[in-house]
Amino acid sequence: MELVAQEHGGILVIRAMRDRIDAACAIQFKDRMRDLTRDSSAPRVVFDMSNVAFLDSSGLGAVVAVLKALAPDRKLELSGLTPTVQRVFRLTRMDSIFVIHDSVPDGFRHAG
Repeated sequence: MELVAQEHGGILVIRAMRDRIDAACAIQFKDRMRDLTRDSSAPRVVFDMSNVAFLDSSGLGAVVAVLKALAPDRKLELSGLTPTVQRVFRLTRMDSIFVIHDSVPDGFRHAG
């Protein structure tokens, strides 16, 4: 799964470049996120989901697995949830587990 990472000032922003995180790519997503977070020492990791229009239970499980895989002193935050994806987090009450931002932090705006 294609993910783009950018780090600045203690924040690692990882942006999903595909419109789906589902059973077909969940394992690949977890592996790629593990590689990107392992290569960074940033205490905050923000996953920009603004391109993700669909998230199934496998995708949700993969996002939770990434959270659990981070060191205890690191946090996985989410940003840019589309209404459909936001509904999945709300219905499963995962919105109470993650810090969710409307958009990525200033200075991390990606083109296209």
